Amino acid sequence: MTGPGEGRPEATARGGARDDGGADTEGRAEEMSSDGAQQDGTGGGTAEGRTVRVVLVDDHRMFRTGVQAEIGETERTGVEVVGEAADVDQALTVITATRPEVVLLDVHLPGGGGVEVLRRSAAMMTDTERPVRFLALSVSDAAEDVIGVIRGGARGYVTKTITGTDLVNAVFRVADGDAVFSPRLAGFVLDAFASTDAPPIDEDLDRLTQREREVLRLIARGYAYKEIAKQLFISVKTVESHVSAVLRKLQLSNRHELTRWAAARRLV
Repeated sequence: MTGPGEGRPEATARGGARDDGGADTEGRAEEMSSDGAQQDGTGGGTAEGRTVRVVLVDDHRMFRTGVQAEIGETERTGVEVVGEAADVDQALTVITATRPEVVLLDVHLPGGGGVEVLRRSAAMMTDTERPVRFLALSVSDAAEDVIGVIRGGARGYVTKTITGTDLVNAVFRVADGDAVFSPRLAGFVLDAFASTDAPPIDEDLDRLTQREREVLRLIARGYAYKEIAKQLFISVKTVESHVSAVLRKLQLSNRHELTRWAAARRLV
């Protein structure tokens, strides 16, 4: 999800490692409602002064800044943002160092995507004493993205159109072990896990990184390499590398076979 001209900030763990000043806390979350998290003192689980420790993982610095502004005023919301990260490796470093109760996780990240963060956090998710729970927070509402992170162990999935108030409530619910979804996304999960027509896991698709899936989907929709590069803010050479990797992993010969493969799985 990295935008044009946007650098990758260092990982930040608050309360342990020093903040490098990467995020301007005057910002607002992109695509998040300006309603904000206007709590009345009883919402979001704050009635008894409870605090939930949260790590933000998103490769958009401005978005992290906006979420921090929306939900990170601890006395008002009960949410304490203890760290931030912009890619998979940074996420693992910060999560391990801070051991938050909830991680707000973007699906598309440099280094393998949200699914890779979940895979490498399996031991922390299953820790009976101090479990780390994950809530996906993404602009994507694609069924395969939702299902992928839920299979990976996330407790829920909400889109970035969520209001600050609802996001605070979702954080507290996930911290309590509940599952939380944006309204229309719950149907994807129910269909995926209730279906008897398809296997619960597509091993071929799971071999691909999140970025490779994005390229695959656009190729299958007929995009040219230059169009894909512009859409994903990457170079044409990088697109070619991703296509080669997809063909190799799926044991396909050309983009026409790739398109048929994607259509058969309803990825187009």
